[in-house]
Amino acid sequence: MPCEFQENAMYRTLALVMSLVVLAGPAQAALAQAPTTADTVAPAVVIEDVERFYRIYDAAGGMPTAEQLQREYLDQGSEGLHHFARLRRVSGEAIATTLDTRPELYEEARNCMRVMPQVKQRLDQALRKLATLYPETNLPPVTIVVGRGKPVGIGYPDSGLQIGLEALCAVEWMNPDMEDRFVHVIAHEYAHVQLAPEAAKLEQPTVLERSLMEGAAEFAAELTSGSTAYAHFEALTRGREEEIETAFQADMGKTELSDWLDNSSVESPGDLGYWVGYRIVKAYYQNADDKRQALREILRMEDPKSVLAESGWYPGIRFP
Repeated sequence: MPCEFQENAMYRTLALVMSLVVLAGPAQAALAQAPTTADTVAPAVVIEDVERFYRIYDAAGGMPTAEQLQREYLDQGSEGLHHFARLRRVSGEAIATTLDTRPELYEEARNCMRVMPQVKQRLDQALRKLATLYPETNLPPVTIVVGRGKPVGIGYPDSGLQIGLEALCAVEWMNPDMEDRFVHVIAHEYAHVQLAPEAAKLEQPTVLERSLMEGAAEFAAELTSGSTAYAHFEALTRGREEEIETAFQADMGKTELSDWLDNSSVESPGDLGYWVGYRIVKAYYQNADDKRQALREILRMEDPKSVLAESGWYPGIRFP
C-alpha cells in the first residue's frame, strides 16, 4: 500500500489539476449538453473518474477486486467513462485482470497527472487554432479515465472524447515526452469528433476509409498542435515509404484491417494505416487551392475515395 505521504501527494496533485482544468458532476453534465465551439474555445478536462479510481485502488492496497471496480468505479462513473467502457469493452473484470498482469501501468499512471495543467494550456492554444481554421468545430469536454490498458483514446461526434490514462502513460514509443504525448493525442482525438456522423458510424470500413479517418486526425493534430500523435512513424518508415505504400495500395479495398490498423500494443508500435492515411491527406491538402474547404473535407471525411483521387498521392510520394 502506498505510504501516507505518497497518497496525500497524489490527492494534492489531483486537487491542483481539478482546480485548474476540471468540471465535474452537474457542471460536467451541463457542459456535455452544450459543447464548446469556436466562440468559447477552452473545453473542460474531466478527471473525476481518475480520482475515484485511485481512492478505490489505495484503499484496497493496489489490489481492488473485479466486483469493487465494477460497482464503485465503473457503475458510479461519469457519462464519459460509461461511453468509454461500452465502446471498448471495459469492465471491472477486465481492469482487475490487467491490474494483476501489469500492475506497473496503474502505479506509473499517477505521474502523468502532474503534466495536466501544462497540457491543458497547450491544448487550449491548439484548439483555438482549430476553431479559427474550421469555425464549425465541436469541442466537447475531454474525460480522462482509467481502463484496461487500452485504448489510449477515442473520439466520436456523438459521444465526445475519452483518454485512457494508464494506456497513454505507458506508450512511450509514441513520444517519449509525456506532456507532448498528451497534447498531440488529445488534438488527434478532437479531430475525430469533427467527423461526419455517417463516416463515424461505418460498420465495415475498408482499409482506405479507416486509414483516411486516422490520417485526417493525424494531419489536424500536426496542423494545430505542431506534431502528429504518432510521431514515431518518421523513423520507422524512413527509406521504406514506397515499399509500405505499395503494399497498402493493394489492400485499400479490404475490410480486414488488422495488417494496417488496431495492431499496436503498449510494448510495440503498429497502425501503419495511420501513417499512410496521413500522407494521403497531406497530399490532398497541399494539392488544394482552397485550404479552408480542404480542411473541412478532411475533418468530415464524407468521401474518402474522392480525397484519394484528388490528392495526387502515389506510393513513395515525396513532400516539399
